[in-house]
Amino acid sequence: MGILIDSSILIAFERERKDLSCYIEGREEEELFLSVISASELLHGVHRATTPRIRAKRLAFVEGVLASIPLMDIDLAIARSHAQLWSDLAKQGRMIGLHDSWIAATCLAHGLKLVTANTEEFGQVPGLEVEEWN
Repeated sequence: MGILIDSSILIAFERERKDLSCYIEGREEEELFLSVISASELLHGVHRATTPRIRAKRLAFVEGVLASIPLMDIDLAIARSHAQLWSDLAKQGRMIGLHDSWIAATCLAHGLKLVTANTEEFGQVPGLEVEEWN
């Protein structure tokens, strides 16, 4: 099974200066991916930086991530999965954030496990395998 890394993990790792390789050691058989949605969230953080120094630091981190983790684009399978998930959650009155619903749909459509710091939100998605890295 592959792993989709949520931006919440990467943001926490950048803030705490954690090394991602420690978490993937021994799991080399599992492919890592990043959703284009998470890429946008990370780049959004670069644009919101309040000083040139913070912007440069964030940009270096984000570009390093983008260069090292393959991006998972939104395809028709993900769109179908998202539409079903959106409908199912709405019927149950359990909506999650729009970006998070696309990320969850990506995992469901492609059989990926989601690594996130946001287990409360993603835990509402039936069938989604969620793992938290602390």
